[in-house]
Amino acid sequence: MPYVAVKGGEQAIENAEALLKSLRRGDADVQELSLEQIQQQLTLAVNRVMAEGSLYDEELAALAIKQSWGDLVEAIFLLRAYRTTLPRLYYSEPIDTGKMQIRRRISAIFKDVPGGQCLGSTFDYVHRLLDFKLMAEGKVPPSPEAEDNSKSMPRVMDTLNREGLIEQDTNIEKKYLSIPNAQSPMPNPYANTRQPLSSPASRAARLQT
Repeated sequence: MPYVAVKGGEQAIENAEALLKSLRRGDADVQELSLEQIQQQLTLAVNRVMAEGSLYDEELAALAIKQSWGDLVEAIFLLRAYRTTLPRLYYSEPIDTGKMQIRRRISAIFKDVPGGQCLGSTFDYVHRLLDFKLMAEGKVPPSPEAEDNSKSMPRVMDTLNREGLIEQDTNIEKKYLSIPNAQSPMPNPYANTRQPLSSPASRAARLQT
């Protein structure tokens, strides 16, 4: 519902928007933050906005972050709203995750995980202290040379399955894939808004829940 108590009508709304843009820009003597800077130096923020906004576009995610003053929740809403205006051109297909080139892979359960462990870049072993060296501009910290991670990284679940440690139940997907009284002859995906969830549930049902 609109906030009807505000006086001034359209002019008041335009003034509020102009004030918002002025405050977002900050001091005009300070160089404006570019979208490329956001993409390159706020990578985790860009990735989060793309993931939760369901749209893989680094430039648009950076634009949403800039427009929202760095408020990631607002940026996610902006990207989601834009996504609703786009046509669906194709559907993504499942990929073989065992053939991915990875940057980080840690298993807390299996010490000798197939394919090996890869620590990668992580905050896990960094002290939670302010690094005042970052206040010095123009200094790029050295980075160690990355090892070759092009080898296959098989899934742990596949290894357990080959050893017979995973119970197979082909009736689960068949039971929960179709919707009762569906008119289409083809099975429809599970919809938790049309039928209650019961255990054991399919992967689609668990993801929706």
